[in-house]
Amino acid sequence: MSTMAAPSQTSVTAHVSGEPKPRFRDLCRMEWIKVASLRSTWFVLLVAAAATIFINLNGVRSNLQYLDRSLASPDEVIANGYHWHFVYDPLFRSLSRLAVQLMMLGAAAIGALTMFGEFSTGQVRTTFAAVPKRGSVVAAKITVLSVITTVLAFAVALISFLGGQAMVASRHVGVSITDHNAQIAIAAYTLVVPVCALVGMLFGAVIRNATASIVAVVAFLFLLPAFFGGDKYRWVKEVSHLFPGDAEDTLTFWHKDPNQSLGKWPASDMHAWLVYAGWAVISIVVALVVVKKRDA
Repeated sequence: MSTMAAPSQTSVTAHVSGEPKPRFRDLCRMEWIKVASLRSTWFVLLVAAAATIFINLNGVRSNLQYLDRSLASPDEVIANGYHWHFVYDPLFRSLSRLAVQLMMLGAAAIGALTMFGEFSTGQVRTTFAAVPKRGSVVAAKITVLSVITTVLAFAVALISFLGGQAMVASRHVGVSITDHNAQIAIAAYTLVVPVCALVGMLFGAVIRNATASIVAVVAFLFLLPAFFGGDKYRWVKEVSHLFPGDAEDTLTFWHKDPNQSLGKWPASDMHAWLVYAGWAVISIVVALVVVKKRDA
């Protein structure tokens, strides 16, 4: 009578070790499936994108009557008792700071959710069991999140800019997309969104709580900079230049209007780009270290 021998532990181990290791693109595909399956993620991002475009284009439309009135007297305009030459800023409304804050907030919230979502549900244990290299998992999350937010933000910036310039084209005060200042502004308007998404991921990795992470990232991006407003003290102004929102203001500023300025001690464009890069690098490094060191 023959009996079937149970497979030895060695053969099972050999079989498991023989399985092909997941490639980085496989991990990115896995993260994409996770994001695509969450309707709330797309709802937040698309609503924020639509609202941003609407605010920008509506701002340009609301300015048309004032623009026509000012262009009727092109030599000078009276404002608060002072005479000044009228110059229309084609970037102020079509790429407004108020509108992009919606995209910044939505991206930061999604970035935090991308990190703390799996930790709060315990799903991350399954992920790390399948892929023991935690750094690769976090890198895949960062890649997918950055690509999604960058593509969406670029579409918003391009539609807002081109739509706004088309609305003022008949007044001959618009600016071409080939203009150097316009290109910098579009790039800055685009890249501040993935930077905020990475900052949100940083807070999500450190705090690992939905409410606390969202509150913390909102406070950092929007409330904390308010404490460093004004031009009275130089050190206060220099601290304010370290926030992503201030860097976006610097890069989208139209330098051809002699009546407008960035105030005392303005930051340079190079400084603003370094702020973008700095927060991106800090967020990525902290997220990688925290996920590797802390228990799942």
